[in-house]
This record gives sequence, structure tokens and C-alpha cells, in this order.
Amino acid sequence: MIQLSRKILLVTMLFLPLGAGAALPVAVEGDALPSLAPMIERASPSVVNIATYTTVQVRNPLLEDPFFRRFFNVPRQRRQVRRTQSAGSGVVVDAARGYIVTNHHVVDRADEITVVLSDGRSLTASLVGSDAQVDLAVLQVEAEDLSAITFADSSRLRVGDFSVAIGNPFGLNQTVTSGIISALQRSGLGIEGFEDFIQTDASINPGNSGGALVNLRGELIGINTAIFAPSGGNVGIGFAIPSNMVREVMLELIENKQVRRAYLGIDVQNLNPQLAEAFSVAASAGVVVVNVEPGSLADKAGIEPGDILRRIDDRLIETRADYSSKAAVIFVGDELEIETTRNGRRKVFRIDVDAQASDNVTGERIDARLDGVRLQNFRGEIDPEAAAGVLVTEVSEISTAWRFGLRAGDVIVAANRRAVQNVADLAEGARRSKSQLLLRVYRNGQYGYIAIR
Repeated sequence: MIQLSRKILLVTMLFLPLGAGAALPVAVEGDALPSLAPMIERASPSVVNIATYTTVQVRNPLLEDPFFRRFFNVPRQRRQVRRTQSAGSGVVVDAARGYIVTNHHVVDRADEITVVLSDGRSLTASLVGSDAQVDLAVLQVEAEDLSAITFADSSRLRVGDFSVAIGNPFGLNQTVTSGIISALQRSGLGIEGFEDFIQTDASINPGNSGGALVNLRGELIGINTAIFAPSGGNVGIGFAIPSNMVREVMLELIENKQVRRAYLGIDVQNLNPQLAEAFSVAASAGVVVVNVEPGSLADKAGIEPGDILRRIDDRLIETRADYSSKAAVIFVGDELEIETTRNGRRKVFRIDVDAQASDNVTGERIDARLDGVRLQNFRGEIDPEAAAGVLVTEVSEISTAWRFGLRAGDVIVAANRRAVQNVADLAEGARRSKSQLLLRVYRNGQYGYIAIR
């Protein structure tokens, strides 16, 4: 409070000489002063404040242990709950249908979501769908006179372009900060499963998550999602999900209520000068395919290790980040055209992505003991140290799997002592035993076992 009071005093002192009726000039020597105000006035009404409420069970592991209760003759305790509240931001993307985009982590596990518009209206929102791997969610509200933002083409961004972040940091409604695009295609940060971030030095703080990153025309270029904060505060390194990825994931969630992401079944590696020379291609010619999973879409199409992957549809692939970004928006039902170079010759493959290629499935489709769990084929980009397996993306806290210790982020590498490299292997391993499901999992750099009954 003292620090805030000093700032208020300083600001007051700075503006006192202008006088009560004074105003800043709009022009100097006939030239209008540059200002972001007109753009912000157009864009700000599309940015909303999001408040979420979550019911969390308060647990005492000792009192839940049956051996502890029996030894000390402790009666079974009624589970206690507490109510938690958090805040974030969102962006109206469809005024007619009331769709709002925000981050998955803003609304994750919320049982009540309230949206506050820039004009002060408070609305109850419903969750349309969510994608933890890209950290996006779509909400819907019923309201009139909403203002939707316009999407920009994020593929046209350049380092040095101006950027403006609009959101509600620390609960301070409609806060605007400005900066530039500091870098593009940031990946390997371990924040999300698919990473292709815009880096900006426009200040992004807690509460900005889900808010808009816009250009000087007020068009959406990204959804603010994370900051790099080694000291706990903003240091001028913020990250946003590019608008092109936002649009694709948003449309998939609106249409199917979930993301049915396809799995091509290939691993790729950047070309360094030595590899480029060995394959007789330019270093920027694409990425080299290092592995093709047997039976996968890529395998059935005829793609082989050693192929230089150059293009998927209209997306040029020059780095692993390019490939990861495109893989994030390949969905069931898509028709792909993949261009490669093999032994110096151009080859084009066409792939129809069917439902069997989906790598994001609900656990009950695999085994009843995994009800309340969501799974997907694991990718090395998430944690290069882990073996191949099946990634647990979500676990309901009321599920049997949660009670026995399975958590989001676990990578299942074996089921009932059968090696697991994909969802199909997990299903086969689960069928080996009806009495229990013994899972070997990789978590935080270590392996362990979880037995689910």
C-alpha cells in the first residue's frame, strides 16, 4: 500500500502543473501526435475478464489410509471441500454465437465460469471444449451487442513488429501494454505439448492469460499464455499462441467439442550443415525423418526414414518447430498433401486422416478402469528424455485412476508388463488382466508403477 501511495503521489505531482482545465495537444505544428488510443478503443471491447470457481477436496492422506484407520481405530472421515477462485482473460471471437477463446489453464477443472465484459455486464459461461496440449479453450455466453475481434495472419509476423497486449493482469480490468515481437516459433520450453510461441516484450502478468495480443490495426495475432519469470515478476519475456493455431483449434473445438488430433507417426530432426551435406540438400530444405512408426499414417503412405520433409499442405517445413506447429492442427477428417525429397527426387504423398488416426482418446475406450482419463500418443517434444508411450493429458479427480495415483503428465510406457508405445499397445496390454491394470509410468524424470483395480 505504501509503494502504491507513493506512485499515486508522484503521478499527481507530475500532472499538477497542467492545471485543472489543461489537456495534452492532439497535434504539434499541424502534425497529429501518434497514439494507440483509436486502435485500443476498437479492440478492447472484445477482451473480457474471466473468473472461475472450483471445488477442491481437502485430503489428509493418513486419514484416508485404510491401514492407518484400522490400526488407530479411526472412523472413516467425511471428505471436506473448499472453494477456490482464480482469474484470467478471454477474447470474443464470434459475437453472433457468443464464442470466447481463452487458455485451457484458466478454466481447467472450473465448475463455475463468469465472464465480465468491458461494459460491466457479468455473464455465466459454459465450456464448449478444451485442448490442454495447446492450452486453449472455447467458452460460450448468451448476450447481445458483443464485439468480436478480427484475426490476423500470424504467419506474416516479423521480429520487430509492434505488439499490444490487452487483458486483466492482477484483476486490473482492461490493462494495455505495448512492445514488439521479440522472437517467433519459440519451442522446447516445456510449457505445452505443442509449442510455436510468439515471444513479446509487451508486459504479460498473472491474469493476462487468455487475453489478446494484437497488432497496430487491433487484429488478433496471438493469445497470451505464459511468461518467463526467473525472479517471479515480469522481465519482458512473454509468450502467445499464434492466431493461426488459435483459429484452427477453436474451429475444431466448436465443431466437435474436443480436439481429434491426428497422429502421423513420424519423428523428425533439424538439418545441420553436416546432415545437409550427407543428404545433398540445403540446410533450409526441410527436416529429416528419423523414424516412421509401423502401421502409422506415414508408414501406410510410404514415407521412409531418411526422407527430407519439405511441406505439409501449404505449410513449409524448415524446422522441427514448423513440423510441431503443423502437427498441432492436423485433425481427423483432414486430407493432407506431404512433399518430401528422397535421393534428390521430389515425392508427394496424399493422406486421408480417418478416425483410427486420432491420438487423443478417452480412457474408457481403452479400459473401464481408465474412465475419467484422457490419453494421447506421446511425442518426444514434450520430454525428450522419456521413452515412447501414451501421455496422460487429463485425469478426473473423482476417477478410479486418480484414486490409485495416475496424474496428468504421466507417460505410460508399459501395461501389465507389456511395452506401450501407442494407444493401441495400451489397449492390448490392458486386456491381459481383468483383475488389475498394472501401469509403468514416467513422471518428472523417474519411472514408477501404478496398479489400478
